[in-house]
Amino acid sequence: MTVLMIAIFGVLLVLALPVGFALTISSAVAVLTIGQMPPEAAIVKIFQPTRSFPLLAIPFFILSGNLMMGGILGEKLIHFATALVGRFSGGLAQVSVVGSTIFGGVSGSAVAEASALGSMLIPWQKREGYPPAFSAATTAAASVIGGLIPPSIPLILYSVVSSESIGSLFLAGIVPGLMLCAGFMVVCYCNGRFRKFPLLAQNITFRDIVKATITAGPALAMPVFIVILLRAGIATPTEVSVVAVAYGLVVSALVYRDLTLRRVYDALLHTAITTGVVLLVIAGSSLVGYVLTVEAVPNAVAQWAREVLKSPLLIIMMMNLIMLVVGMFLDLPAAVLLLGPTFVAIGRSIGMDGIQLGIMMAVNLSIGLFTPPVGTTLFVSAAISRETVGAIVRELWPFYLVALTVLILMSYVPQLTLY
Repeated sequence: MTVLMIAIFGVLLVLALPVGFALTISSAVAVLTIGQMPPEAAIVKIFQPTRSFPLLAIPFFILSGNLMMGGILGEKLIHFATALVGRFSGGLAQVSVVGSTIFGGVSGSAVAEASALGSMLIPWQKREGYPPAFSAATTAAASVIGGLIPPSIPLILYSVVSSESIGSLFLAGIVPGLMLCAGFMVVCYCNGRFRKFPLLAQNITFRDIVKATITAGPALAMPVFIVILLRAGIATPTEVSVVAVAYGLVVSALVYRDLTLRRVYDALLHTAITTGVVLLVIAGSSLVGYVLTVEAVPNAVAQWAREVLKSPLLIIMMMNLIMLVVGMFLDLPAAVLLLGPTFVAIGRSIGMDGIQLGIMMAVNLSIGLFTPPVGTTLFVSAAISRETVGAIVRELWPFYLVALTVLILMSYVPQLTLY
């Protein structure tokens, strides 16, 4: 039945049906074909995972990001990033990278970053004389850092399917996120230097940097207090997400004083839409997981990998290759939920730590977000810049090299995630 489910799922994706519907329909057909579960029980199983208490963290973190980024804080962050790196070669492109890293600590969503940052920075870079395709490529690649810097929606989903600590995953995601940031900044600097990108004419003093840091302080502090609260055991991830919403309201209302009823309404609306999309994928993945469990697919795959590949290094390479291919066609949340149970079983069979596996999956599948044919941040950046996807992909190759290097390090150097 697994083969039938995969075949139907593939056909529905080719027909451009949304992933959540494709998952639900294909798994429902497989469940009814197996005949071990009444239709009523199948319906209950679809909705059961959406009642998970830890999953409440997702809408609250999304809401806190929308509340904070919907006002002038976004402009403050861009001003901070510009003061920090804008004067160097490729400075405006580096602003995109630094801005994405900071935005990641607020929104936790790569797509939200690509849309928010891209709409501000890509037109600015074009006016300053940067190649539009390179500007779009920088935004598309840098936006995926948001999937690693806490609060990270993909890591929350991985925690649900693997039962690993969200706090430990958040802490482990910081190093690869900063490594991607540093690597992408080097790419921007080298391009700016050798391709003679125009320098941003400004005289920034140390006092200006301090002032910009203070004004952007509330956003810079958010991922810090999230990790501290989780690691110290002061609050659960869901409780921290609620605190993050209150923090966003207080910062917007009292610090920046730009909170309006319209902003609250827009934030709630965007949060509801985004959460609905994620929960639909989770609901469909529940039935998929049932089919895989009934037919013992995760254990069978793990046993096959141990018997055929034998070497843990080769097994890790196989998992990475599968994820790279799947990530090119599926959105990150769906890929985490579909591959997570099987890969967790494989990882445990070779003694791989679940935290390291989660970071490896997040980094790997994030690459798919700016890789054709279904790269979400790639297409968002293309729409904003009005450049062809082909032109942007030609500018992306050094970013791919950096991302793959970080992926290899996360896969084979556990000390980078287990600290």
